[in-house]
Amino acid sequence: MFWFQGSIPDAIKSAKQRSLVFVVVITGEDEQSAQLMSSWEDDRVSEAAQKCCVAIKVEAKSDTCAQFSQIYPVVCIPSSFFIGDNGIPLEVIAGSVSAEELIKRINRVNQVLMKSWKDKIPAQWVIGSFSYLVRLTKKLEERREQRKRGEEENEIKKEMERRKVGKDMQDFKRKQEEEKTKRLLEERNREKAEEKAARERVKQQIAMDRADRAARYTKTREDEKAAKVALLQARQAEEEARKEALVRERSTIARIQFRLPDGSSFTNQFPSQSRLQEARNFAAQEVGNRYGNFSLATMFPRREFTSEDLNKTLLELDLAPSASVVLLPSGRPANTVVQSSGGGIWAVLGTLLYPLLAVWRFLSSFVFATPPPSAAASVQPRGPAQQSSSYNSSSASNKAKRGNLSKHTLENRPKEFKKDGKVCRLRTQEDSEDDNNTWNGNSTQQM
Repeated sequence: MFWFQGSIPDAIKSAKQRSLVFVVVITGEDEQSAQLMSSWEDDRVSEAAQKCCVAIKVEAKSDTCAQFSQIYPVVCIPSSFFIGDNGIPLEVIAGSVSAEELIKRINRVNQVLMKSWKDKIPAQWVIGSFSYLVRLTKKLEERREQRKRGEEENEIKKEMERRKVGKDMQDFKRKQEEEKTKRLLEERNREKAEEKAARERVKQQIAMDRADRAARYTKTREDEKAAKVALLQARQAEEEARKEALVRERSTIARIQFRLPDGSSFTNQFPSQSRLQEARNFAAQEVGNRYGNFSLATMFPRREFTSEDLNKTLLELDLAPSASVVLLPSGRPANTVVQSSGGGIWAVLGTLLYPLLAVWRFLSSFVFATPPPSAAASVQPRGPAQQSSSYNSSSASNKAKRGNLSKHTLENRPKEFKKDGKVCRLRTQEDSEDDNNTWNGNSTQQM
């Protein structure tokens, strides 16, 4: 089939010049359109149409079809329009037909065309038809221009819409980026806050651990300190108990040192509840009749015991746990024991030095107390009050030392000194022998 390749106006012009029928075939993409085109492509149809038709093929979705449908309504697709030279449709085929049917339709249109040429058509009608076609063509051109302008406007609108959409898209993307940045910033701030909170929790945990360790350390130190204090208190209590026991033990025993007028002494222990009479009896047994009748006295504090004091206990007389008692022979007052033959200076010195010597003898009696068996046997108690008496070994050694010292001193003394046993007498021309002052190695002077 030979199809006209130009536009519809060109096809109409060609059909008028050749006095042929103008054929417009509108097809789509469906199966009927394919069958119709197959019928038009048949050789017999092509041969029949070539003699009497100028055919043009138009797509149903094209602008040409839209313009054509404004003049000739297109009822269905596919369709075939056979239009005469006066613009009047001679035949319209709706749908798909076979090649034989199409040949019949073409022949029928050809007969109508031939008959119209035989009938003498008035010239005015022909001219009117031509002018109608010209107007129609002009109108089509105007509509084409209008459509073109509409298309341009649509293109402009589409471009504006596209730009607007692009702008909106950019705004949307920018908002998305801003929201994303905001979310990232919020997430980062949240992570920082969580990290800070975690660090704070770790710091608090560390502080709690440190406080716990410090509390445990403090508690341990306090426990150790309390244990030390308890141990110290226990030791102090034990020491106090030991001291109290020692004091109680010592308070039950009274250690009495008897000092003789010649400076010698001996010591014995008595129960603290013993009476002073028992101590005097013990001293009387020890000294015998050497000093005759005597009384007892203490130098510090200065006190001479009377007959009433003999019935009192040693504890009541403050002679427990230890005391130093001086034997005073009868007829000699207590103050004459400390008088000096050399005058007031020797008396003062003797008074000042006597306490020190007494303390030294008392301490040495405890430290150097090692009595030999013979000495211990020689000082046996002679009564119930003398069961626990014993001489101080240091007193015996001191006596020996003082005897040796006295002998050595008397050998080197001038002839005005007279030795009478362990007692040395100072000889003067005015005094009688009975009134001479005597002295011993302890610088104690006695009438």
